Amino acid sequence: MTDLHPSCRCYVRYLCFGTKPVNNMQTITTFLTFNDQAEEAAKLYTSIFPNSTITKITRNGEGGPGPADRILSVVFQLNGQEFIALNGGTHFKFSDGISLFINCETQAEVDHYWEKLSEGGKEGPCGWLNDKFGVSWQVVPSKLGQFLQDEDPEKAKRAMAAMMTMKKIDIQALEEAVAEPV
Repeated sequence: MTDLHPSCRCYVRYLCFGTKPVNNMQTITTFLTFNDQAEEAAKLYTSIFPNSTITKITRNGEGGPGPADRILSVVFQLNGQEFIALNGGTHFKFSDGISLFINCETQAEVDHYWEKLSEGGKEGPCGWLNDKFGVSWQVVPSKLGQFLQDEDPEKAKRAMAAMMTMKKIDIQALEEAVAEPV
């Protein structure tokens, strides 16, 4: 398999995604570069999130990077937000320096995303995980920020202490930690 060298980025963007911003407004799209799992990742992600779909698959043409008819890129939406996945070869690696943040309203949402995204991956502390492709995610209840920034510094301290003991965030345990002194 031929790796897509970083210098090919402009060529790939032009061929695969030559779309103009809507209403002349700049948009920011998350661009994920995989070795050769772009389609597999897009299928997994769109199966996990509501209102999600694969919108475009681009294959190599003759003379393109890699074998002809190999999937080059996949454009998909997760709950209406656009993402692009590229089969770019081994030049690129994912890092925890950038993560995808999922804001969850309920424990059921936390449990759902945690279970689906951590399968085959690696669970980390404080709501962080890496999926089976190495993409870093934060699965976090929306209440967490309130707890950690509580006006009462003792409550915030207890929330932080409770969170530091968790991998998957447990909303009830956080609420209990904030409600009562240890």
